[in-house]
Amino acid sequence: MTQRLRCDETPAWTALQAHYEQVGRHFDVRADFEHNPDRFAQFSQQAPHVFADLSKNRIDAQAEALLLQLAEQCGLVEHRDAMFAGGCINSTEHRAVMHYLLRNQAVAATSQEAAAPVLRGAVADAAMPEVNATLRAMLAFAEAVRADEQITDIVNIGIGGSDLGPQMAVVALQAYAIPGKRFHFVSNVDGDELGEVLTQIRPHSTLFLVASKTFTTRETMTNAHSARQWFLDQAGPGADLGRHFAALTTNLEAAQAFGIRTTFGFRDWVGGRYSMWSAIGLPLAIAIGEAGFRALLGGAHAMDQHFLTAPLAKNLPVRLGLLDVWYRNFHGFSSRSVAPYHHGLRRLPAYLQQLEMESNGKRVDVHGRALSYSTSPVVWGEPGTNGQHAFFQMIHQGTDIVPVEFIAVREPAHDMPGHHAQLVANALAQAQALLQGRSDAGGHRHFPGNRPSSFFVMERMEPVTLGALIALYEHRVFVSGSIWGINSFDQWGVELGKQLAQDIQPRLATGDVHGLDPSTAGLLRQFRPRF
Repeated sequence: MTQRLRCDETPAWTALQAHYEQVGRHFDVRADFEHNPDRFAQFSQQAPHVFADLSKNRIDAQAEALLLQLAEQCGLVEHRDAMFAGGCINSTEHRAVMHYLLRNQAVAATSQEAAAPVLRGAVADAAMPEVNATLRAMLAFAEAVRADEQITDIVNIGIGGSDLGPQMAVVALQAYAIPGKRFHFVSNVDGDELGEVLTQIRPHSTLFLVASKTFTTRETMTNAHSARQWFLDQAGPGADLGRHFAALTTNLEAAQAFGIRTTFGFRDWVGGRYSMWSAIGLPLAIAIGEAGFRALLGGAHAMDQHFLTAPLAKNLPVRLGLLDVWYRNFHGFSSRSVAPYHHGLRRLPAYLQQLEMESNGKRVDVHGRALSYSTSPVVWGEPGTNGQHAFFQMIHQGTDIVPVEFIAVREPAHDMPGHHAQLVANALAQAQALLQGRSDAGGHRHFPGNRPSSFFVMERMEPVTLGALIALYEHRVFVSGSIWGINSFDQWGVELGKQLAQDIQPRLATGDVHGLDPSTAGLLRQFRPRF
């Protein structure tokens, strides 16, 4: 792949700056709706399993056209195709990025999904037999656990991508989960979390899943060893640890030394925050079964195909990623709120925080040059209607402009009369209020309006639609990162604090503060009586 231009080096960037000053800075969406009866049609579209209305955003046709030029001048298409061909686009770790292969062969539960191959190269082709074999083995194990009436509790021990993705999906797809089994997720090294779970389970009816690619992640292994000791203490003599523990790891030797016989691995081209589709998704596969998991993969695969083949002007991940650039770098919006109007998606904002901020929270480009522009916004949110009674006050009347993303489904999983209509009405009304505002001479009840939002609609919350939604967000993050010229697939910022913690932990016992800054030394002394 040839070296790509960085966004601030392109003619389109200069044109966008001029357009923002002339039009974008004072653009009023309400006025554009009045003058352009086709605005809704122009800024909304159907993608696989997701309808998106972008018409309430502060963007006009000329801005989007310039953003598309920016994508072309930055080599977005070439960068995307290099990823799907198995190119080494994670340059700092010298790795390919091929998590899409994990869903490439999937056939969804409905006939609407075809298993059309994505663009691939020799590297990707060579990986497919192993991908298929691991998936078959994992799903066979999941079905065996589902059929095992003795196992009533599944405890997933992981952190980061080994926790956020499968936890989010298990919660979202609770309506499809097998009855009679409970799912628990332990990630925090704070012993209160593991301790709380251990009070709810019994050793002979619990399966622990230890999710760590290297089997060395400190938080995960601390929790795993504590869970192991609890199991041995509670189960008594003759306890079959191998039956009640499985590992999602590539370090087979360490897992065996731990006492684990059943392991499922994944390759280094699967980043942690993209690993839900791999063996890391085992708790989800146990929850929703083989057919459900394959439907999830099929929905994601359909979005992969859309991202790969749709023209840029009608490519939803591209349009969203470019809108993110427009807001972050020209309007200066520093955060984005995610408001899923579906109880099952209550863990989605936390999942998206890692996906976007760990991917694009970078200050240098792929060549190590400092950036002169901002990258990832802060991503945050809560489910509606809870958020309406918490932070929506600031979104409507605060001094900062915060774009909002509403997510809703047409059909609920429950049959409680009146609830879903009220929920949807609230979502539509909040988006309407942000757009229209309300005038009030007194000031306190004045809503300025013209506050941007996007609205995503899915038929229902089911495996295939969730898969498409998550893949949409993955590719959107790729697009903005590609435009910014950064490596969205490393996370060196995670490492420094972890390394320093290894130095500080023994100091808690010894009291040695030599070489520490005065603040850290003073704080360490505050904890000394405890250790």
